[in-house]
Amino acid sequence: MEKENKSPDTLFGLIGKNISYSFSRGYFTEKFRTLHLEGYNYVNFDLPDITAFPDILKEHPRLKGLNVTIPYKEKVLPYLNELSEEAQRIGAVNTIAFTKNGLKGYNTDAYGFKEAFFPLVKPHHKKALVLGSGGASKAVIYILKEMGIPYLTVSRNKPEMIHYEDIKKETLEEYTILINCTPLGTLPDVEAKPVVPYQYLTPKHLLYDLVYNPAETAFLQEGKARGATICNGLQMLKFQAEKAWELWNK
Repeated sequence: MEKENKSPDTLFGLIGKNISYSFSRGYFTEKFRTLHLEGYNYVNFDLPDITAFPDILKEHPRLKGLNVTIPYKEKVLPYLNELSEEAQRIGAVNTIAFTKNGLKGYNTDAYGFKEAFFPLVKPHHKKALVLGSGGASKAVIYILKEMGIPYLTVSRNKPEMIHYEDIKKETLEEYTILINCTPLGTLPDVEAKPVVPYQYLTPKHLLYDLVYNPAETAFLQEGKARGATICNGLQMLKFQAEKAWELWNK
C-alpha cells in the first residue's frame, strides 16, 4: 500500500485490488499540478480485503475523497453512512465523498458511461449483451434501461443469467451491442477476452470495452477485424473522474 508524500494537506485516493495500473492516480496528480493545488495528493490503497477499509480511514485523517474500483464497488456499501439516490438504485459505488454526515457513496460510472457511449449508438443498435455481472455492469445496465435499450446479462456462474455458451449466431444477429464489463484483457493479461463467437460479428455491431489499458483489447481487436464500431473505457473514465471531482468539491 502506498504512503502519501510529506503529509499533504489534502488527500484523495483509490481503493481496489491489484491497482498499480490504475488510471485515477495519474489523472488526478496531473489535475492537481495543472490547477496549481499545492499539498494535494492522490494515492492508491491496494486492499487485500474490504475489511481493511476502516484502517485506511483511521490512518489517513486528511482524506477528502475516494474512488472505488474492482472488486469493492458493492462490498464497500456496508461501510458508508449514506448513498446518493442513483447509487442506491444501481447498487454499486465508485466515488465516496467525506461529508459532515459521514461517508456518502455515489456512482459516477453511470454518468461516465452514458456520456461516452451515447454518441456511438446508431438506429440499428437496438439490443445489448452485457458481459459480466459485477459492480461495473450495474452502472451500465442502469444507463441501458434509461436509454430504453433491451439487454441480456451474460455471466459465467449465475444461473439466472445467460451463459457464454448460450451466445449463438442468432443471438449476435439480434444483439448488436456488446459491452465488456469484465476485467478480461487488462494488462498484463492482454490475450484474455470474453468467450464469444466473434466470427459472427459484422460492421453493424458496436463493441464497447470498459477496459482501457491496453487501448485496444483482444475483445476490441476481434470487433475491429470484422468492421464493427469499437470503443475502450478511457473516455468513460475521464467523464466519471470529472464528476467525482465535482462531488468532492461540493
